[in-house]
Parts: sequence; C-alpha cells; structure tokens
Amino acid sequence: MSADSNTFESVKAAVLSAHKSTTSEEKISFYNRWAENYEQDVAVLDYCAPSLAADCISSHFSSAREAALVLDVACGTGLVAKHDRDTIIVSSMTDTETFVEQMKKLGFEHFVGVDGSEVMLGKARQSGLYQDLKQCMLGKEPLPVQGGRFDVVVIVGALSVGNVPISTTRDLCNATKPGGFICMTTRSNQENSEYKAALDSELRKMEEEELWTCLEVTEVKDWERAVSEKEDGYISGVVYLYKKL
Repeated sequence: MSADSNTFESVKAAVLSAHKSTTSEEKISFYNRWAENYEQDVAVLDYCAPSLAADCISSHFSSAREAALVLDVACGTGLVAKHDRDTIIVSSMTDTETFVEQMKKLGFEHFVGVDGSEVMLGKARQSGLYQDLKQCMLGKEPLPVQGGRFDVVVIVGALSVGNVPISTTRDLCNATKPGGFICMTTRSNQENSEYKAALDSELRKMEEEELWTCLEVTEVKDWERAVSEKEDGYISGVVYLYKKL
C-alpha cells in the first residue's frame, strides 16, 4: 500500500469514527481530539467546499468588502476564514488555503467565528484571522451574536446528517442584516440524502415565508473523496447562496 493510500485510509478511519458519536458531547470530544491534525487530514480528502463558498460569495457581493462583517459558523480551525475577510462565517473545514485566507484575498477583512469545540477555536485563535471567536453548541444554544449584524454568514461542512440540525438555518438568517448574504454547503451523497432533502424543504419554506431569496444553487460533482464504506471515488455536494429580505 502506498504512503498516499495509507494516509487516506487513516483519515477515512478518523472520519468514520466520528459517525459513531451519537451525542453532542461525544461529537465535541471527537473534534477536540481531531483539532491537531484536522487541516492536514481534510486536505487529504481534496475538500473543495471552502474555496467554492468563497467564490460564490465574491461573485455576488458588490458592497465595500473592507467594511463587511463576516460570521463563520462551525468555523473549526479557520479554514473558511482564510477565504474571505468581510463576511462572517461559521464552518468546520480545511483546504490547502483556508476559507478566511481566500476571503482576505478577495478583500474581506472582518471575521467572527463560532464553533462547538474549544480546542478548534484555540487553533482558529492562533491564526489571528478572527476579530472575535465564540463557543456554542449549535442546535442546542442560540448563536452568541447580535441579530441582524452580519453582511455575510457562512456555514461550510457542518450541515449534514449527525452534525448541525437543519433548524440552525433560521439562526443563520436571523444573524444576517437585511440585504446580507447567507452561504451554506452540504453533501449530496447517499449517506446524506435524507438530510439534504429535508434541508432543501426547509430552505424553500423560508423562501416562501419571504425571509430570504435564493441567488444561486451550485451542484458540484467532485466535492471530496468518499469515506463511506458504501461509496468509492468522489462524492458530490452543493453550495447555496441566499439574500436576506
């Protein structure tokens, strides 16, 4: 077995072990342990969601980026923050270049991060990319931020089965200022199919309630390397972008 496959197999085992965690406390404990190797491991999976989210936001954001405030929900170690500086994003993911780093290159400068893992937040704090970082058990506690404050709210990677509940989308919308943007991602693979269907239904319902309007839904075939025992190659995913009314 090659060194590369050995590395992938070890990352696969780590990710699958997370699926065995059933309670929120067990999930947080897993991410606390994973924090040290998180960014390197996610890079092995060819995870592209952070860069796709940053590009999606950039293509629609026409206001002054240097003044924008970005909320990064489920920010993890700060992968999303490495993409953008003027949007507030919450996400737990990693790429060769983080989301916030990419956002900074696109002109964004002000970031607030939220995550359930204090160890992950410690890593994000060391990056120096965020003006503020807050710990929160998403789905169990309200977002610890002022409502209607952020120009951009992002959640990358956490909207999936066994992680953040779909009801969190309403918290994301509440945190966004009128006219602001909410960017979300999820996986489209078999394991996440029921969750994605329920998420799509909730997003449509919120649009019918005139809370926001859909600007873009981008389907991506090669989202990341598959880790499920039932799947091979790459799985697909989706990037959603909404504008708060």
